[in-house]
Amino acid sequence: MRMRIQHWQDAASLLVGVWLVLSPFVLDFSGAAAVWITIALGLAVVLFAVEAFVIPSYLEEWGEMLLGLALVLAPWTVGYEAGPATVSSVLSGLLVILFAGWELATDEDFTTWWHDRWHHRAG
Repeated sequence: MRMRIQHWQDAASLLVGVWLVLSPFVLDFSGAAAVWITIALGLAVVLFAVEAFVIPSYLEEWGEMLLGLALVLAPWTVGYEAGPATVSSVLSGLLVILFAGWELATDEDFTTWWHDRWHHRAG
């Protein structure tokens, strides 16, 4: 099994995932829900990023977008206290969505597949 970085966005997502795992301790989150949800979502982001190094596909980008959305919504759905946990979760979620979307939008293989798939159906 060989790991290689095909897109810089995967490495950036990996760093965001590591930040999410460490952030409850660095920022001293209050509330167990914020701590555990942030760690769990952070580990999932790390897992998707590492998977992109090992078996590059487009599924991990879609998964990362869902994780990013979960991070953005978590403070209100789980009930984080306003403060560092909310800010970290929302900003990290937006970054994960941005990196995944950017990778999909700039990858030649994916954009060719997307164009061929949807333009042939429409025409």
